[in-house]
Amino acid sequence: MYNNFLKIEDHKESNRIQVIHIGEEALDKLIFPFNKFNITSLEYKPFTRFSLAKSLDEVFENKLSTILLDILNSRKTGTAIIQPEMRNKKIDKDFLVKLSTGLAYLIGIPNFDSMSEKYYARFYVKHQDSSDSYLRKAYTNLDLHTDGTYVKEKTDWLVMTKLEEKNVSGGESVLLHLDDWEHLDDLYKDPIGKENFVWGSPKSKKVDYKVEHPVFSEDKNKKPTISYIDQFPEPKNMKQGLFLQKLSDSLEESKNKITFPLPVGSTIFSNNYFWLHGRKSFKEHTGLSRELLRIRGTFFSNKS
Repeated sequence: MYNNFLKIEDHKESNRIQVIHIGEEALDKLIFPFNKFNITSLEYKPFTRFSLAKSLDEVFENKLSTILLDILNSRKTGTAIIQPEMRNKKIDKDFLVKLSTGLAYLIGIPNFDSMSEKYYARFYVKHQDSSDSYLRKAYTNLDLHTDGTYVKEKTDWLVMTKLEEKNVSGGESVLLHLDDWEHLDDLYKDPIGKENFVWGSPKSKKVDYKVEHPVFSEDKNKKPTISYIDQFPEPKNMKQGLFLQKLSDSLEESKNKITFPLPVGSTIFSNNYFWLHGRKSFKEHTGLSRELLRIRGTFFSNKS
Protein backbone atom coordinates (compact mmCIF):
# COMPACT_ATOMS: atom_id res chain seq x y z
CA MET A 1 0.00 0.00 0.00
CA TYR A 2 1.38 3.45 -0.94
CA ASN A 3 -0.09 6.59 0.57
CA ASN A 4 -3.32 4.61 1.15
CA PHE A 5 -4.14 5.19 -2.52
CA LEU A 6 -2.56 2.20 -4.22
CA LYS A 7 -2.77 -1.54 -3.63
CA ILE A 8 -0.72 -4.16 -5.49
CA GLU A 9 -1.49 -7.86 -5.51
CA ASP A 10 -1.04 -10.96 -7.67
CA HIS A 11 -3.73 -11.57 -10.28
CA LYS A 12 -6.00 -14.43 -9.25
CA GLU A 13 -5.07 -16.35 -12.43
CA SER A 14 -1.28 -15.86 -12.29
CA ASN A 15 1.32 -14.43 -9.93
CA ARG A 16 3.24 -13.23 -12.99
CA ILE A 17 0.56 -10.56 -13.49
CA GLN A 18 0.53 -7.77 -10.93
CA VAL A 19 -2.75 -5.94 -10.35
CA ILE A 20 -2.42 -2.29 -9.32
CA HIS A 21 -5.63 -0.99 -7.73
CA ILE A 22 -6.06 2.80 -7.76
CA GLY A 23 -8.46 3.87 -5.03
CA GLU A 24 -11.19 6.49 -5.21
CA GLU A 25 -9.28 8.93 -3.00
CA ALA A 26 -6.32 8.86 -5.39
CA LEU A 27 -8.59 9.32 -8.40
CA ASP A 28 -10.11 12.40 -6.74
CA LYS A 29 -6.63 13.87 -6.40
CA LEU A 30 -5.95 13.25 -10.10
CA ILE A 31 -9.03 15.10 -11.36
CA PHE A 32 -7.60 18.61 -10.85
CA PRO A 33 -4.20 18.05 -12.54
CA PHE A 34 -5.84 16.03 -15.33
CA ASN A 35 -8.31 18.86 -16.01
CA LYS A 36 -5.36 21.10 -16.88
CA PHE A 37 -4.94 19.15 -20.13
CA ASN A 38 -7.57 18.48 -22.74
CA ILE A 39 -7.22 15.66 -25.27
CA THR A 40 -6.38 18.05 -28.12
CA SER A 41 -3.46 19.57 -26.22
CA LEU A 42 -2.10 16.10 -25.44
CA GLU A 43 -2.30 15.19 -29.13
CA TYR A 44 -0.77 18.39 -30.49
CA LYS A 45 1.79 19.26 -27.78
CA PRO A 46 3.91 16.26 -26.79
CA PHE A 47 5.51 18.00 -23.81
CA THR A 48 2.13 18.18 -22.05
CA ARG A 49 2.13 14.37 -21.80
CA PHE A 50 5.25 14.48 -19.61
CA SER A 51 3.61 17.03 -17.29
CA LEU A 52 0.55 14.80 -17.08
CA ALA A 53 2.71 11.78 -16.21
CA LYS A 54 4.58 13.75 -13.54
CA SER A 55 1.28 14.80 -11.94
CA LEU A 56 0.20 11.17 -11.89
CA ASP A 57 3.44 10.04 -10.27
CA GLU A 58 3.31 12.77 -7.62
CA VAL A 59 -0.05 11.54 -6.35
CA PHE A 60 1.74 8.28 -5.48
CA GLU A 61 4.79 9.96 -3.93
CA ASN A 62 6.80 9.42 -7.15
CA LYS A 63 6.72 5.65 -6.64
CA LEU A 64 4.37 4.57 -9.42
CA SER A 65 6.98 5.00 -12.17
CA THR A 66 9.44 2.80 -10.27
CA ILE A 67 6.77 0.18 -9.58
CA LEU A 68 5.81 0.00 -13.26
CA LEU A 69 9.42 -0.24 -14.44
CA ASP A 70 10.19 -2.99 -11.93
CA ILE A 71 7.16 -5.03 -13.00
CA LEU A 72 7.61 -4.56 -16.75
CA ASN A 73 11.36 -5.23 -16.80
CA SER A 74 11.24 -8.31 -14.59
CA ARG A 75 11.14 -11.60 -16.52
CA LYS A 76 9.26 -13.13 -13.57
CA THR A 77 6.37 -10.70 -14.04
CA GLY A 78 6.34 -8.35 -17.05
CA THR A 79 2.64 -7.44 -16.99
CA ALA A 80 0.64 -5.05 -14.80
CA ILE A 81 -3.11 -4.55 -14.83
CA ILE A 82 -4.09 -1.11 -13.59
CA GLN A 83 -7.61 -1.02 -12.17
CA PRO A 84 -9.06 2.36 -11.14
CA GLU A 85 -12.03 2.34 -8.78
CA MET A 86 -14.77 2.80 -11.36
CA ARG A 87 -17.52 3.63 -8.85
CA ASN A 88 -16.16 7.17 -9.04
CA LYS A 89 -18.64 8.93 -11.34
CA LYS A 90 -16.02 11.47 -12.40
CA ILE A 91 -14.09 8.82 -14.32
CA ASP A 92 -15.10 9.17 -17.98
CA LYS A 93 -13.42 8.10 -21.21
CA ASP A 94 -11.34 11.29 -21.45
CA PHE A 95 -10.04 10.64 -17.94
CA LEU A 96 -9.07 7.08 -18.97
CA VAL A 97 -7.22 8.37 -22.04
CA LYS A 98 -5.29 10.76 -19.79
CA LEU A 99 -4.57 8.01 -17.25
CA SER A 100 -3.29 5.70 -20.00
CA THR A 101 -1.16 8.52 -21.40
CA GLY A 102 0.31 9.25 -17.99
CA LEU A 103 1.12 5.60 -17.37
CA ALA A 104 2.88 5.29 -20.73
CA TYR A 105 4.96 8.45 -20.28
CA LEU A 106 6.11 7.39 -16.83
CA ILE A 107 8.23 4.66 -18.37
CA GLY A 108 8.94 5.60 -21.98
CA ILE A 109 8.09 7.20 -25.30
CA PRO A 110 5.11 5.99 -27.35
CA ASN A 111 5.60 5.18 -31.02
CA PHE A 112 3.67 7.07 -33.67
CA ASP A 113 0.61 4.95 -34.48
CA SER A 114 0.17 5.05 -38.25
CA MET A 115 -3.35 3.64 -38.06
CA SER A 116 -4.64 6.62 -36.06
CA GLU A 117 -1.86 9.10 -36.96
CA LYS A 118 -1.44 9.90 -33.25
CA TYR A 119 0.62 8.65 -30.32
CA TYR A 120 -2.31 6.37 -29.43
CA ALA A 121 -5.16 4.63 -31.22
CA ARG A 122 -8.82 4.30 -30.27
CA PHE A 123 -10.99 1.82 -32.09
CA TYR A 124 -14.25 -0.09 -31.77
CA VAL A 125 -15.15 -3.75 -32.03
CA LYS A 126 -18.77 -3.97 -33.19
CA HIS A 127 -21.35 -6.48 -34.42
CA GLN A 128 -20.81 -5.60 -38.07
CA ASP A 129 -17.32 -5.21 -39.48
CA SER A 130 -15.78 -4.68 -42.90
CA SER A 131 -12.16 -4.16 -41.83
CA ASP A 132 -9.14 -6.01 -43.20
CA SER A 133 -7.75 -7.06 -39.82
CA TYR A 134 -8.64 -9.54 -37.09
CA LEU A 135 -8.39 -6.64 -34.63
CA ARG A 136 -12.04 -5.72 -35.18
CA LYS A 137 -13.52 -9.17 -35.96
CA ALA A 138 -15.86 -9.63 -32.99
CA TYR A 139 -16.83 -13.24 -33.64
CA THR A 140 -13.34 -14.56 -34.38
CA ASN A 141 -10.61 -15.21 -31.83
CA LEU A 142 -7.77 -12.72 -31.94
CA ASP A 143 -4.96 -15.24 -31.67
CA LEU A 144 -1.90 -14.76 -29.47
CA HIS A 145 0.59 -12.29 -30.87
CA THR A 146 2.97 -9.45 -30.09
CA ASP A 147 2.68 -5.89 -31.42
CA GLY A 148 4.95 -3.92 -33.74
CA THR A 149 5.90 -6.87 -35.96
CA TYR A 150 5.43 -4.90 -39.18
CA VAL A 151 7.05 -1.54 -38.31
CA LYS A 152 10.64 -0.33 -38.18
CA GLU A 153 10.32 1.11 -34.67
CA LYS A 154 11.10 -0.94 -31.60
CA THR A 155 8.10 -1.92 -29.51
CA ASP A 156 9.22 -2.63 -25.94
CA TRP A 157 5.82 -2.41 -24.26
CA LEU A 158 2.11 -2.19 -24.92
CA VAL A 159 -0.74 -0.38 -23.15
CA MET A 160 -4.29 -1.64 -23.77
CA THR A 161 -7.21 0.10 -22.04
CA LYS A 162 -10.88 -0.87 -22.18
CA LEU A 163 -12.72 2.44 -22.44
CA GLU A 164 -16.29 1.22 -22.79
CA GLU A 165 -18.41 -1.79 -23.69
CA LYS A 166 -22.10 -2.47 -24.34
CA ASN A 167 -24.02 -5.71 -24.85
CA VAL A 168 -20.85 -7.73 -24.43
CA SER A 169 -20.60 -11.40 -23.51
CA GLY A 170 -17.31 -13.18 -24.09
CA GLY A 171 -14.33 -11.30 -25.53
CA GLU A 172 -12.10 -12.25 -22.58
CA SER A 173 -8.45 -11.20 -22.59
CA VAL A 174 -5.86 -13.92 -23.23
CA LEU A 175 -2.20 -13.69 -22.20
CA LEU A 176 0.73 -16.11 -22.36
CA HIS A 177 4.18 -15.65 -20.84
CA LEU A 178 6.82 -17.03 -23.18
CA ASP A 179 8.50 -19.01 -20.38
CA ASP A 180 5.21 -20.78 -19.57
CA TRP A 181 4.67 -21.96 -23.13
CA GLU A 182 5.12 -25.73 -23.25
CA HIS A 183 6.53 -25.71 -26.79
CA LEU A 184 9.06 -22.89 -26.38
CA ASP A 185 12.13 -25.11 -26.27
CA ASP A 186 11.13 -27.03 -29.41
CA LEU A 187 10.24 -23.96 -31.50
CA TYR A 188 13.04 -21.72 -30.21
CA LYS A 189 15.69 -24.28 -31.10
CA ASP A 190 14.37 -24.67 -34.64
CA PRO A 191 16.81 -22.67 -36.85
CA ILE A 192 13.93 -21.58 -39.10
CA GLY A 193 12.59 -19.40 -36.29
CA LYS A 194 15.81 -17.37 -36.38
CA GLU A 195 15.68 -16.79 -40.13
CA ASN A 196 14.48 -13.43 -41.43
CA PHE A 197 10.78 -13.43 -42.29
CA VAL A 198 9.07 -10.75 -44.36
CA TRP A 199 6.32 -8.90 -42.45
CA GLY A 200 3.71 -6.75 -44.16
CA SER A 201 0.38 -5.30 -43.03
CA PRO A 202 -3.12 -4.64 -44.42
CA LYS A 203 -4.12 -1.23 -45.79
CA SER A 204 -5.87 -0.18 -42.57
CA LYS A 205 -2.51 -0.04 -40.78
CA LYS A 206 -1.32 2.72 -43.17
CA VAL A 207 2.23 1.36 -43.31
CA ASP A 208 3.51 1.35 -46.89
CA TYR A 209 6.66 -0.73 -46.38
CA LYS A 210 7.63 -4.21 -45.28
CA VAL A 211 10.23 -5.27 -42.74
CA GLU A 212 12.34 -8.37 -42.21
CA HIS A 213 13.16 -9.96 -38.87
CA PRO A 214 13.14 -13.40 -37.24
CA VAL A 215 10.37 -14.73 -35.04
CA PHE A 216 12.79 -15.49 -32.20
CA SER A 217 15.68 -13.45 -30.84
CA GLU A 218 17.27 -13.19 -27.40
CA ASP A 219 17.61 -10.46 -24.82
CA LYS A 220 20.75 -9.26 -23.07
CA ASN A 221 20.46 -12.17 -20.61
CA LYS A 222 20.31 -14.70 -23.48
CA LYS A 223 16.62 -15.37 -22.79
CA PRO A 224 14.24 -15.98 -25.73
CA THR A 225 12.14 -13.13 -27.06
CA ILE A 226 9.42 -13.32 -29.71
CA SER A 227 8.02 -11.00 -32.40
CA TYR A 228 5.04 -12.66 -34.08
CA ILE A 229 1.49 -12.18 -35.32
CA ASP A 230 -0.31 -14.70 -37.48
CA GLN A 231 -1.83 -12.34 -40.08
CA PHE A 232 1.27 -10.44 -41.21
CA PRO A 233 4.21 -12.79 -42.03
CA GLU A 234 4.82 -13.57 -45.71
CA PRO A 235 6.69 -16.90 -45.79
CA LYS A 236 9.24 -17.22 -48.60
CA ASN A 237 9.12 -20.99 -48.92
CA MET A 238 7.56 -24.22 -47.69
CA LYS A 239 9.73 -24.57 -44.60
CA GLN A 240 8.86 -21.08 -43.38
CA GLY A 241 5.16 -21.64 -44.04
CA LEU A 242 5.10 -24.94 -42.16
CA PHE A 243 7.11 -23.46 -39.28
CA LEU A 244 4.55 -20.67 -38.89
CA GLN A 245 1.69 -23.17 -38.92
CA LYS A 246 3.37 -25.21 -36.20
CA LEU A 247 4.04 -22.07 -34.20
CA SER A 248 0.44 -20.87 -34.48
CA ASP A 249 -1.01 -24.25 -33.52
CA SER A 250 1.36 -24.63 -30.58
CA LEU A 251 0.50 -21.21 -29.18
CA GLU A 252 -3.26 -21.64 -29.47
CA GLU A 253 -3.15 -25.16 -28.00
CA SER A 254 -1.15 -24.09 -24.94
CA LYS A 255 -2.70 -25.13 -21.65
CA ASN A 256 -0.90 -22.28 -19.89
CA LYS A 257 -2.78 -19.41 -21.52
CA ILE A 258 -4.28 -17.02 -18.96
CA THR A 259 -7.87 -16.12 -19.83
CA PHE A 260 -9.84 -13.56 -17.84
CA PRO A 261 -12.43 -10.77 -18.21
CA LEU A 262 -10.93 -7.29 -18.10
CA PRO A 263 -13.13 -4.76 -16.25
CA VAL A 264 -14.10 -1.56 -18.06
CA GLY A 265 -11.61 1.18 -17.25
CA SER A 266 -8.75 -1.26 -16.69
CA THR A 267 -5.40 -1.19 -18.48
CA ILE A 268 -3.12 -4.07 -19.40
CA PHE A 269 0.49 -2.85 -19.43
CA SER A 270 2.74 -5.55 -20.84
CA ASN A 271 6.32 -6.25 -21.89
CA ASN A 272 6.11 -6.96 -25.63
CA TYR A 273 9.12 -9.28 -25.85
CA PHE A 274 8.07 -12.15 -23.61
CA TRP A 275 4.31 -11.74 -23.25
CA LEU A 276 1.84 -12.55 -26.04
CA HIS A 277 -1.72 -11.27 -25.95
CA GLY A 278 -5.01 -12.04 -27.66
CA ARG A 279 -8.78 -12.04 -27.20
CA LYS A 280 -11.53 -14.64 -27.20
CA SER A 281 -14.46 -14.24 -29.57
CA PHE A 282 -17.65 -12.50 -28.46
CA LYS A 283 -21.13 -13.96 -28.25
CA GLU A 284 -23.21 -12.55 -31.09
CA HIS A 285 -25.34 -9.49 -30.32
CA THR A 286 -26.51 -6.87 -32.79
CA GLY A 287 -25.82 -4.08 -30.28
CA LEU A 288 -22.33 -5.26 -29.37
CA SER A 289 -19.77 -2.47 -28.95
CA ARG A 290 -16.39 -2.27 -27.23
CA GLU A 291 -14.06 0.72 -27.44
CA LEU A 292 -10.35 0.16 -26.82
CA LEU A 293 -7.27 2.34 -26.54
CA ARG A 294 -3.77 1.23 -27.51
CA ILE A 295 -0.38 2.83 -26.88
CA ARG A 296 2.90 1.09 -27.68
CA GLY A 297 6.46 2.33 -27.37
CA THR A 298 9.96 2.06 -25.96
CA PHE A 299 11.48 2.40 -22.50
CA PHE A 300 13.35 5.61 -21.77
CA SER A 301 16.46 3.52 -21.19
CA ASN A 302 15.69 1.18 -24.13
CA LYS A 303 15.87 -1.81 -21.83
CA SER A 304 14.41 -5.03 -23.19
